[in-house]
Amino acid sequence: MALIELNQINKFFKMGDEEIHALDSVTTHIQEGEFTAIIGTSGSGKSTLMNIIGLLDLPSAGTYFLDNTNTTSMSDDDLSHYRNQKIGFVFQSFHLLPKASALKNVEMPMLYASAYNSDLTEKSIREMAIEALNQVGLAERMHHRPNELSGGQRQRVAIARALVNKPKILLADEPTGALDSKTSEEILNLFEELNKKGVTVIIVTHEPNVAKRCRRVLVMSDGKLSEEKK
Repeated sequence: MALIELNQINKFFKMGDEEIHALDSVTTHIQEGEFTAIIGTSGSGKSTLMNIIGLLDLPSAGTYFLDNTNTTSMSDDDLSHYRNQKIGFVFQSFHLLPKASALKNVEMPMLYASAYNSDLTEKSIREMAIEALNQVGLAERMHHRPNELSGGQRQRVAIARALVNKPKILLADEPTGALDSKTSEEILNLFEELNKKGVTVIIVTHEPNVAKRCRRVLVMSDGKLSEEKK
C-alpha cells in the first residue's frame, strides 16, 4: 500500500447560498521516498489538497489513507497526534517563535509529543533537536534567535523543526517564496539531500522552476488533479 492514498477526495465550502467545489474527485497515490511537487495557480485547490494531506482539514467526501490508516474517520485529538507523528511542516513564512532560540524552536514538536511518550525526557529532546539542526547544517547557530538569522537560516531552522520527530513526510508550502534565488537554490538542494536519505518530500508551489526540481509533478486546476509527464 502507498504511504499516501487519496481516493475520490471532494471538498465543498459554503459561501452564502453558493457551494464552492474546491476539490473534485481527487485520486492519487504517493509512495514512501518520493519527491513530489503539487503545483497550481491561486484558487486551483492546491492549498486545500495540502491541508487534507497534512491532516489540517478533512474531506467532505472520499477516503484518505496515510501509512495504512484511514484518517477520514479519526477524531480531532487522534488527527492531531497522528499528524505530529507522521508529518513535518515547512511554511513560506517560517512560523518561528521570535523570542525563542533556534534550538528551542526545534524542540517544540517534541515537547508536544512528550505528552504521549514518557520516554521523551528533557535531555533526549535536547539531543534530538541538536541532531536535527546538524542535519540542516545549522548546529553552530542553535542559540541564535530568528532575528539574528538570515532568511535561509530561518528556513533551515523550520526544516529542522519539521524533521525532529523523524516524520514519514516533509510537507512544504511555498518553502522558497520568501527567499532570494540563491537561497532558494540552497533550500531545494537541502530537500533533495533529505529525500536521498529516505524522507518523503512534498512541495506545494505555484513556481514551475521549483516543481521542476521534483521527480514527480502533480498539477491542480479547478479542483481537479492531473499528473505532468516528465
